[in-house]
Amino acid sequence: MKEEDIVIVGAGIAGLATSLGLHRLGLRSLVLESSDSSRTTGFALTLWTNAWRALDAVGIGDSLRQRSVKLRGGESEARCVERKDLLGTLVEALPRDTVRYSSKVVSIEESGPFKLVHLSDGTILKTKVLIGCDGINSSVANWLGLQKPVYAGRSAIRGLAEFPDGHGFEPKFSVYFGGGFRFGFIPCDAKCLYWFCTYTPSAFKYDEDMEKSPVKMKQFVLNNVGNLPQEVSNVVERTELDSISSAQMKLPWNVLLGDIIRDNVCVAGDALHPMTPDLGQGGCSALEDSVILARYLAKALLTKPRAGPKEEEEEEEEYRRIKRGLEDYGKDRRWRSFSLISTGYVVGLIQETDRKVMSFLRDKWLSKYTPNTMLRMADFDCG
Repeated sequence: MKEEDIVIVGAGIAGLATSLGLHRLGLRSLVLESSDSSRTTGFALTLWTNAWRALDAVGIGDSLRQRSVKLRGGESEARCVERKDLLGTLVEALPRDTVRYSSKVVSIEESGPFKLVHLSDGTILKTKVLIGCDGINSSVANWLGLQKPVYAGRSAIRGLAEFPDGHGFEPKFSVYFGGGFRFGFIPCDAKCLYWFCTYTPSAFKYDEDMEKSPVKMKQFVLNNVGNLPQEVSNVVERTELDSISSAQMKLPWNVLLGDIIRDNVCVAGDALHPMTPDLGQGGCSALEDSVILARYLAKALLTKPRAGPKEEEEEEEEYRRIKRGLEDYGKDRRWRSFSLISTGYVVGLIQETDRKVMSFLRDKWLSKYTPNTMLRMADFDCG
């Protein structure tokens, strides 16, 4: 058995950013990752103003700005960043022994005010705080009793296209939608473009095994962008098969009423609020979680105990402080998470719909308000 004050499950955006936030405040944490290396599924993501405020708070914002271009339009700061760059920068900023790879959690056990985390290699970690940042199939969320996310009825295909001689596109967000299909692309830098396609499978005739075959995914996208400008098709054509992935969109049932925290255990990132990509806020909100959670935990763990308590009394007092801190975190994040999830879901339905009345309202009226909604949701300061 090994003792760690804070154990974080999952070395994705939320897990690494939470660990870095704690590190900046003087607290060590151990991050457990089940795979044998950093995972970069999704290739890239759009980071809006709220994400850059969080990245600045943990001290890596400027480093990432140097490897991305600011998208034009409005006063909001928006950039497309390759996921490997974001995760790599987070890892580099952490102490060397922070992340423990090939560490799969098999069970969680209570032991007084502590939690015992059992790993597949037989290791047992005794911890004061357990944080689940392990995605939509979170073992920590399952231990808390949160219902598994459900299929939202839509899917997404993503790709990363490389142009060694430069792509020539302006740094702006380009999107086309309607008829149950939505396609967009964003420059990461002068030579790299991130693109995405979201669609409602029930609106199309396609091979059910498509989501397992990059060849079929690519052909599906090409078939549905045929009526768009040729430059759009070229982006998809230039994408290598190992740079294309697919995933079903999932939504949580009970983020408002479920146990997202219990005593000294909580969840963050996709383990808390999986959402559709229509607002581009999945990674951004995970960064918000991380800064706010690190702040509450630092307040709980760095507060000096009252004079002269016995060791047992000190442990109980610290446990109560941790519990209150996580409860405050839960209050802060519950409604914000629900707002992002529900708004993104509605925006996606409106943009992809193939129904005539809704399409008319979207094109004549709703399209004027969608960009403002996205900017409003991104104008959040995690402090």
